[in-house]
Amino acid sequence: MLASLKPKVTTILSNNVESVENRLTELCKLLSDSVEYYDWVGFYFKNGDKEELKLGPYVGEPTDHTIIPFGKGICGQVALSNENFVVPDVAAQDNYIACSITVKSEIVVPLFKNGENIGQIDIDSNTPDPFTEEDERFLEFVNQEVSQIL
Repeated sequence: MLASLKPKVTTILSNNVESVENRLTELCKLLSDSVEYYDWVGFYFKNGDKEELKLGPYVGEPTDHTIIPFGKGICGQVALSNENFVVPDVAAQDNYIACSITVKSEIVVPLFKNGENIGQIDIDSNTPDPFTEEDERFLEFVNQEVSQIL
């Protein structure tokens, strides 16, 4: 199912008429609308030279977490580890920043540009443990495509 979204991802991101921000928002909307268990979809980007992430385009419930220090929460840990982080049950994570009481699981995949971790895609789900290796590979593809327009 996720593989069928790849051409749509490419089409959205290659639309140079739209701003990068609008394309990323459209991409978040596509993912949120197309994948039943993607309840909050957004991007965080490294905030200049600071050791923190800044919220970028997203779709879903508003969040107070617009700035996340490196090391804090799942997103902050990915900023340091440079590795995918799949959380089947957020309640079992000590270093978790709760965005909403309805969130049960999360996946964060780092976004690299020229070998540097410049951000990440973050997806929250209200479904316990829905993420598979297919989600990881698909989101890695999404981030490779995104990095080409940044």
